[in-house]
Parts: sequence; C-alpha cells; structure tokens
Amino acid sequence: MKKMLICMALLLCAVGANAQFEKNKWVVAPAVTGLNLSYDGQQKTRFGFGVNAGAFLANNVALLIDLEGDYGKNMKATTALGVGGRYYMEKMGLFFGLGLKYKHFAFEEWKDNDFGMGAEIGYAFFLSRTVTIEPSVYYDQSFTNHKDYSKVGLKLGFGFYF
Repeated sequence: MKKMLICMALLLCAVGANAQFEKNKWVVAPAVTGLNLSYDGQQKTRFGFGVNAGAFLANNVALLIDLEGDYGKNMKATTALGVGGRYYMEKMGLFFGLGLKYKHFAFEEWKDNDFGMGAEIGYAFFLSRTVTIEPSVYYDQSFTNHKDYSKVGLKLGFGFYF
C-alpha cells in the first residue's frame, strides 16, 4: 500500500510538472551552490549562492539570466553574471541547462576575471503546483589560461513557476 501511494504521488508530480513548463510562464530559481561539495583547483571547497530568473520562450525551453556569488578559503568573493537556457523533459521534471558566464574573482593577493561556459543536469521535484526543489549537478568550464577556475559541484535550489 505504501509503495502504491508513493507511485501515485510521483505520477501526480509528473503530470503537474508539465503544466508549468509552458510557453509564456516565468521561473525564478534561487539556489545554494557548493554546499562544501564543489571543487576547483584554486579553492578546493567553497560555499555559494545563486539565482536564475527567466521566461519560457517555448514549451519546455526557458531563457534565464544567472547571478551567482561564492566564498572559499583564501578568497574574498567570486561573483558571476550570465545568460543561459534550460530544457525540461516533457511530462517530467528532469532538466538540462547550458549557459555563458562572466566571473570576477577577488583573492586576498590579486583580482582576476574569467569567461566560461556552464552545464547542469537536475530534477524539479514539485512540492506544489508552482514550487519545486531542484537538486542538480553542474560543471563550469573556464575559457582563460587558468584551468584551475573550472569547477564541478552540487547545487540545491528552489523553483517558483508563475
């Protein structure tokens, strides 16, 4: 009986998810990044935050603006501004994202800038018709000579669809 209820709840979430990924809907998705689980060659582990906001230009396709910041050992701060998109699998909450970012690093000894490309894969678990929890795995590739700026990590976010 318990397994049947869980299966029904997952099915309802999948059916409800499809309605939120339609053209002309909006999404705002704040997230906590890193969670002491992201890694790069400069800082090893770090804690960060971010927010994506955008609109669905077509069913299952969202254009997003991304603002991020994080803090790590021996670093004052990193900020990033980017643009990207997400594709949501129809009738599921699984999504794939790609984007371009401009980052500014403020280390204790020096400052640096970077351009990069990011990719993520995640799942939108619907708590209600308009609110999700969105765990994802991401990878940010640096375009500069500093390969240590590339990073991989986990992200936990919330999505608000309206």
